[in-house]
Amino acid sequence: MKKIAVVFWSGTGNTEAMAQAVGEGVKKGGAEASVMSVDQASKDILDAYDGFLFGCSAMGAEVLEEEEFEPFFASIEAGLSGRKVGLFGSYGWGGGAWMRDWEERVKGDGADLIADGVIAENAPDDAALAASTALGEAMAKAVG
Repeated sequence: MKKIAVVFWSGTGNTEAMAQAVGEGVKKGGAEASVMSVDQASKDILDAYDGFLFGCSAMGAEVLEEEEFEPFFASIEAGLSGRKVGLFGSYGWGGGAWMRDWEERVKGDGADLIADGVIAENAPDDAALAASTALGEAMAKAVG
């Protein structure tokens, strides 16, 4: 069975709720999901998983969280080339520009972005949770 890492940072629980839905989608799609907060992850995940779903809230001027998530993500970026990646997260202002920037960054790293990033304004509603589940399913199929 293919293994998918779902690595997230959440300050208010909104992105964590999305991560749980993403993980359910991975399982629904027939793969194994390991849902973990960023403080539980390390560079070693690149060798242990077949696909990666990263979630982070927008912070400040629409950037990734800078204390934990950004340093982790920067530490694995060089290893993303040719790997299947999906992105998700929540925001409270700004319309989601951070996700578009993050998508471009991941593409620039040479990763295979399997779908557009899934975003939710504040707490994810039913549509955002369904989109999160669909993202997980899409990853399971992409690595299948």
